[in-house]
Amino acid sequence: MVRAETSKRPQEGGDETAVRERILEAAFAAFMKSGYAAASTLEIATRARVSKRELYKLVGNKHEMLIACISERAKRFDVPASLPVLRDRETLAQVLASLGSRLVREVSDPTVIGVFRLAIAEAVQAPEVARALDSAGREASRAALRKIMAQAQASGLLTGPPADLAGQFAGLLWRDLMVSLLLGVVERPTPREIAGRARDAAAAFLRLHPLPNDAPVA
Repeated sequence: MVRAETSKRPQEGGDETAVRERILEAAFAAFMKSGYAAASTLEIATRARVSKRELYKLVGNKHEMLIACISERAKRFDVPASLPVLRDRETLAQVLASLGSRLVREVSDPTVIGVFRLAIAEAVQAPEVARALDSAGREASRAALRKIMAQAQASGLLTGPPADLAGQFAGLLWRDLMVSLLLGVVERPTPREIAGRARDAAAAFLRLHPLPNDAPVA
């Protein structure tokens, strides 16, 4: 049971933002330890050193906690506001390599891999975990890629639907790495390996999508 004095001091450890972060950390730890379906709000509140009332006020129910945990992490996939103007293919290659490196670096983090494994383990008993991961997590990375592809298309550097282009680049970027990470049969790639993988994916993608005047003569 959460001790009474805890509920009287919600500001312990910082303001509401800090307390909310503590709740999300506690929720994630509980999901990883007990599984999403088995983890209780009481367990999460106890871990976070808050009352259940504060927990519901600052974050919400268990499903809202799951969405918040994934959404907070997914913010790292946002395309930076300082993105250079895509005026040529060289710049496009650099931007794709940079974003590709970020995606692999963030998604290959053991914490994120743990969420994917949780979604797989809970697929039958709690399918909402997978749905939340797909809508709040994976969609963030897809949206970032679509944004780049749409800008490249608007600049005349690519042709085709941005969603299709984004999917092709993602396939070249990941190949079978994600499955291997989920199975635990490979180590997380080093920063150098990640950068090389992203550069190779960008180069391969652009070879598949030459400009009309760059196409080989039949």
